[in-house]
Formats: sequence, C-alpha cells, structure tokens
Amino acid sequence: MEDRKAVISFRNADICGGDNVVIYDLDMDVYPGDFMYIVGKVGTGKTSIIRTVIAENPLVKGEGTVCGFDLVKIREKDIPFLRRKLGVIFQDFQLLMDRNVEENLSFVLKATGWKSEQSISRRINEVLEAVGMAHKSHRMPHQLSGGEQQRVAIARSLLNSPEVILADEPTGNLDSETAEGIMELLAKINRERGTAIVMVTHNRSVFEKYKGRVMECRNEGCTEIFPIDGNAVTEAAL
Repeated sequence: MEDRKAVISFRNADICGGDNVVIYDLDMDVYPGDFMYIVGKVGTGKTSIIRTVIAENPLVKGEGTVCGFDLVKIREKDIPFLRRKLGVIFQDFQLLMDRNVEENLSFVLKATGWKSEQSISRRINEVLEAVGMAHKSHRMPHQLSGGEQQRVAIARSLLNSPEVILADEPTGNLDSETAEGIMELLAKINRERGTAIVMVTHNRSVFEKYKGRVMECRNEGCTEIFPIDGNAVTEAAL
C-alpha cells in the first residue's frame, strides 16, 4: 500500500484548555479522505483539540503538524496561512448578521487575499451551488433557518479548498431532520472531494449511521476506538 502523508498528526502531545492540560499524550493521525469523529463528555478536551489544530491553543509538549505547519515552532505571522488550509464549522454558525450570504463569503475571501471581484463572485457561486444555497445568496442570516445558516457556514468552510474541514458540533443546534441533511452534505463533500473531515459530536446516532474513525476522549486521554464502527464507544463517554 502506498504510504499516505497525514494532514494532521500529533505525537505524545499534551492538549491544553486554558491554563490546564485536558488531554495527555495524544497520538492522532488524520489522512486525506478520512472522516474522523471526536467524541466524549463535556469538558474532556474535544474542542481543545480543534483549537490546538488551528493554533488558537499553543502546543507546549509533544509534536504536532497540521497541513505542513509545525505547531510547536509556528510563528504568529504564519497562523493565518495555516488557517487558510482549514475549513472550520461551528455549532452556532458564526455568520456576520449585518451582511447577506454573499457578503459573508466575500468578506472571508477578501480577508484571505482574493482580489479579483470576478473570481470572488465565481467562487461564491461555486460553493453555494455545492451546498444547495445559490438561490439564497442575497438573504440576510436572520432570514434563513438554522439548517440553511449551517449550509452557508459549510459553504464558507469550502471557499479556499481546504485540506481538512473541522466541524465542532455542527448539528448540535439543529432538529434531527435538519441534522440529517447536514450530515448527508458533509458525507458528500468527504466522498466526492476527498476532503478530510474531523467532527466533534455528542450524537451517537450520527456516528453510528455515518461510519468513520472514532477518537474517544475520557480520563484525560483520547484514543482511537477499535472496532471503528461507532458501536464500540462506551456509554460513559457520552
């Protein structure tokens, strides 16, 4: 089998939440095309892993690389370049409420160095088409349902063709039917684009239906579950 290079890799890494270590000695590899879940109770460090990946939380012990960037040695000025290789989806959408959908996406592209208005418009149309929201590009966020806002957030995460999408409880504020649609969309992006997805979730039904690798956070550690089918996750972890 041809060796694959991990897009995210941690070795013996201590993950901090604030001033405290919440996960000791994390070993984790995410490869192109992976769909990985991070599960566990509140406060076990799931979101802290995401924050470490995007260099919001420093890595002070162990090794960590993300999309070719060394998290121990990364300089402040290089963090924006790291984040351009990542797409991030939040539970609460984090759209700019004073701008319409198109303006939300345009803001991100311009902030990441896009100059041509024609290229910006074309890219916005592409990502909105991909998530089924092209017909609502001029709507304000408050005019959209929760599921529609999350679709816009997913479109935003696709703008710079990321190597990895990090999704922190992306279905947490949605009803079950809407959550299903969001999971179908993420699975399609993973399948058709080969984009690696790392998803934090409490929802057992999600990772039982949409199979992937599962990392379980508990007892100040985070380890991969075997067999990797969702059913192996302990009740105590959720």
